[in-house]
Amino acid sequence: MSYYTGFVAAVPNASKQAYIDHAKAAWPMFSKRGARRMVECWGEDVPHGTLTDFHRATQARQDETPVFSWIEWPDRATADAAWQSIMEDPQMQAMGEMPFDGNRMFWGAFSPIVEDGESQPGRYVQGFVLAARADMKQAYIDMARSASQMFRDHGATYQIECWGEDVPHGKLTDFYRAADAQEGEVPLFSWIEWPDRATCDTAARKMEAEMADFQMPAEMPFDGKRMFWGGFSPILDQG
Repeated sequence: MSYYTGFVAAVPNASKQAYIDHAKAAWPMFSKRGARRMVECWGEDVPHGTLTDFHRATQARQDETPVFSWIEWPDRATADAAWQSIMEDPQMQAMGEMPFDGNRMFWGAFSPIVEDGESQPGRYVQGFVLAARADMKQAYIDMARSASQMFRDHGATYQIECWGEDVPHGKLTDFYRAADAQEGEVPLFSWIEWPDRATCDTAARKMEAEMADFQMPAEMPFDGKRMFWGGFSPILDQG
């Protein structure tokens, strides 16, 4: 089963191309260590939330845009070995200053718990970050699976829910702060792919109307008020 390193950061708008170039230059170092794919997505429709959102999570400034990215590995062992090796690689050290504030970027490693459809290059990505109760993991899986058909019916081509396996605590930002995770909760990094933004936006309106009278379970595996999401367009897809 695949294993993912998920990243969230804020990049200066003026440095968009420099960010793409930097990620493209880094890809060979990941590829030769077993990475299957690297995808970088630029924020296109990233709302500000009441409690949580991508802007707060990255402490984004007015001239910065959130990015949502991931690296796919064949398994955790390959990912762990690769990261240890990359950090010691002189080529990585020689890449120079990053075109964004790396101190505000956060990342973690995740295992898929629900996957439906086939991920394809060039799709519009709806990215999600949340925290779910560890003791209700199966309930979360069941809920996510039950939503898969609804997403497909409205045009989604792929859905993946990834459960935090190795998610570090950071000094300024991290997945725990981002989702305001409580004791006993685990961060999730997930996304849905759509053919384009128009399909995603139309689906969101229809699903909101259809679920207006839906009664949520008395006990939820996560707090929806602390879940946040945004729409992203791929700017680099390697592998």
